[in-house]
Formats: sequence, structure tokens, C-alpha cells
Amino acid sequence: MRLLRAERGWSQERLAAEAGLNRTYLSAVERSEQNISVDNLYRVAQGLGVESWTLLVDEAGGG
Repeated sequence: MRLLRAERGWSQERLAAEAGLNRTYLSAVERSEQNISVDNLYRVAQGLGVESWTLLVDEAGGG
């Protein structure tokens, strides 16, 4: 999520607005301090304009 957000040059505030979620919540999810629900994963994916499963893929090559 952080990588896709950064590629677009979006702030956490912008993504939160696009996804209809709280910025503090998204920040905690990005730092792995908060788990994300399937519903919110979908909302973030919609906000970014990607399929939900792409947010679950480890871009570092781990799977």
C-alpha cells in the first residue's frame, strides 16, 4: 500500500480521502501496528484504482 501510494505521489491524507478512511488508521496499517479488515483492504484498493489482491503481494519477492 505504501509503495503504490508513494508511486502516485499521494500523501496518507490523500489516500485516506480516496478510500474514505481515517488517515491515522492508514498510517498505523502502513507501519504494521494495526491489522486491516477485508472491507478496508477493498476500500484502499478502490481508492488506489487497483485489484485488492495486489495489496497482498509482497513486492520484495517474498510471495
